[in-house]
Amino acid sequence: MNVETKNKTAADHLVEDIESFHDDPLGFVQYVFAWGEGDLEGHTGPDKWQAELLEDVGRHISEGEGRSYQHACASGHGIGKGALTSWLILHQMCCRKNLNGVVTANTKQQLETKTWRELALWHSRSLVKSWFEWTATKFYHVSAPETWYVSAIPWSERNSEAFAGQHGEVLVIYDEASSIPDCIYDVSEGAMTTPGAMWFTFGNPTRNTGRFRESFGKYKHRWNTKQIDSRTAKMTDKRKLNQWVEDFGEESDFVKVRIRGLFPSASSMQFISGDLVEAAQEREAKCYLEEPLILGVDVARFGDDQSVVCFRRGRDARTIEWTKYRSLDTMQLAARVAELVRLHQADAVFVDGGGVGGGVVDRLRQLHVDCIEVNFGSKAEDVRYNNKRAEMWGGMRDWLDGGAIPTDRELVDDLIGVEYGFTPTNKIQLERKEDMKKRGLASPDLADALALTFAYPVAPKGMAGKRSDMARKRREYNPFAGKR
Repeated sequence: MNVETKNKTAADHLVEDIESFHDDPLGFVQYVFAWGEGDLEGHTGPDKWQAELLEDVGRHISEGEGRSYQHACASGHGIGKGALTSWLILHQMCCRKNLNGVVTANTKQQLETKTWRELALWHSRSLVKSWFEWTATKFYHVSAPETWYVSAIPWSERNSEAFAGQHGEVLVIYDEASSIPDCIYDVSEGAMTTPGAMWFTFGNPTRNTGRFRESFGKYKHRWNTKQIDSRTAKMTDKRKLNQWVEDFGEESDFVKVRIRGLFPSASSMQFISGDLVEAAQEREAKCYLEEPLILGVDVARFGDDQSVVCFRRGRDARTIEWTKYRSLDTMQLAARVAELVRLHQADAVFVDGGGVGGGVVDRLRQLHVDCIEVNFGSKAEDVRYNNKRAEMWGGMRDWLDGGAIPTDRELVDDLIGVEYGFTPTNKIQLERKEDMKKRGLASPDLADALALTFAYPVAPKGMAGKRSDMARKRREYNPFAGKR
């Protein structure tokens, strides 16, 4: 034994041991906790899904060459997400000097009573507990509390920039990620430009819209993903889980979300389900020429919105290409719509008359285009709905169960993005466009254009006379004429 080795303290050996786990978070977790002893009696280490995720992180650190890492985990209840979150924080804090991280959840209470409490528990069990201190909002290294820490910050659309400005080594963790709005995700995207940055999102997949859902779909090429069935986790109450399956059914949205870690067919507040929209995209477009051709015109209200002209004939809203316009004034838009009406010989034109839409209606009438102004906020004819917009969307939702729509990502996002609720008089009320923007979603311009085609019943031009003539001919027809 040389002098250098002889003079090393237990603390020195601990530092060396921890450093050896830089790209081995699973080994770290197995090393720093006294598995099978004390309050961990009967526990042999991480669950299978936890070990797999930790191994994946380790491979990335070893092979990632400084690239950022993003992992989204959707799961049922009670699988041990809080423990895994704590282990990730401890590993990163131990192995990355001057780590700067943030953990967020829906509320301050949730962070304090769940996430931060779990971190405090695992910190107290670890061999490195003397290295760190924590407060209600900060977990920090005792040697550098101002530069080496992880903060607990409840998300807020009003202070989304609280997640910006990360420096040094970056760690971002979302708890209950399904409910976090897109604008918070946008800020965290900026932090991922830091070499070696890591971003983990955990949650029950309660909503079929938003960025957490898109991590498993639209943006899955950017994310490592895992979906965990609660029944496969060691620590869950299998009896209770089986009871839920018996009560609600294996294919129910309740079981999908709370047990299987799958996104629902429709979120609890989602007006139109993703399954309905997907089927309408894949369905063959069929219609009859005698059915009326209807135009829906949604007029842009804000600078980043677009005006949309939609065509629908019966069950077919795909064959005639939709048109989208940006930066057109009311005169220009009216001229374009007039051209389309005459080109396709439309039977009816419904125009969103709110905001600047009234100017488009006025100009179309000057151009001798017979159009109907639709006020989204006007009274619905169907007593189930609070206003005309909700009623039109209700008609569109029913129609989608047999209709055909274009394969358009914007349209899909529009259709499934709108949420709903009930008025005090128990009438269906759709989410306002302004509120969608606050959630980080775009105005559903395409979906509103399609909804406008359901504003009022329409008969094809000239069909009344044709139908009368056809009925007369049917009455005059004698199948036995000329026969003896």
